[in-house]
Amino acid sequence: MKVGVTGGNGFIGRYVCEELVTRGHIPLVFDHRGRAGSDLPWELMRGDIRDATAMTELAAHCDAIIHLAAVLGTQETITNPRPAAETNLIGGLNFLEAVAQYDLPGVYICVGNHWMDNSYSISKTAVERFVRMFNAHRGTKVNNVRVVNAYGPRQQAAPPFASGKVRKITPAVVCRALSGMPVELYGGGTQVSDMVWVADVARTLVASLETAAAGTVLDHVVEVGPTTSATIREVAELVIDICVARGYPRVPIADLPMRPGETPDTAVTANTETLLSVGIEPSSLVSLEDGMAKTVDWFIETRGVHWNTPVTTA
Repeated sequence: MKVGVTGGNGFIGRYVCEELVTRGHIPLVFDHRGRAGSDLPWELMRGDIRDATAMTELAAHCDAIIHLAAVLGTQETITNPRPAAETNLIGGLNFLEAVAQYDLPGVYICVGNHWMDNSYSISKTAVERFVRMFNAHRGTKVNNVRVVNAYGPRQQAAPPFASGKVRKITPAVVCRALSGMPVELYGGGTQVSDMVWVADVARTLVASLETAAAGTVLDHVVEVGPTTSATIREVAELVIDICVARGYPRVPIADLPMRPGETPDTAVTANTETLLSVGIEPSSLVSLEDGMAKTVDWFIETRGVHWNTPVTTA
């Protein structure tokens, strides 16, 4: 299939495109960003998911769509919720209308922290429900895939290490540990934050698309996450231990107040048995220990290129 991937130039999107190629499909990246396409080995269609005409045009040029594009952020979207609401809600509806018009199979990526009261979680989860409505009453063939915190090589760090706009757990912890800076954890890291290797996310998304293309519209959300949960503090301690094992000095953990939009000590562990419905054995997922070791090694190798230690660490 020729598969449109909205947000295909993003962190998860690039892994999805690589997985599509591995499985014999042809990616068509749909992205609005200026840097898209300059170093991608697959076709690019420029466009904005908020533009219904552009989304319909994408559907006219492919055989299926994986919808990843969104405005991200928990605390980042609270003070100004409109961009997340407009992009995620209208973009999600444009995706559904486009696949409905051309009778294409599709996959929608849902958020793991769907219970949280922040603009990102609220808007993304609303579209998850719209998918169910469209499948039931409009005859669409879209499967929902709920993803917890994806991590791995190529994830962009936020300032002061790189130019990312959203602070993600793994780059924040790894860059601080490698830079000899205290690892800062909101709420002391007591939150349970299930982590999943990004290539496993891509594998699940593509497998779910192939399932939809074969005519199976699932009556449940496919949940991709670890079989064993861990708190953010446990993840941070694992990263610090890996860095120490590679010769870096051990750094302390600094506790910060909980961020707005997050809920302490609350989580719903992913039901990994749902992976079986798209042909993935839960035991085949990369373990946190192995995946995080590979991630730390990648950040070590790309210091000065992908990210850098700030000149002043005080």
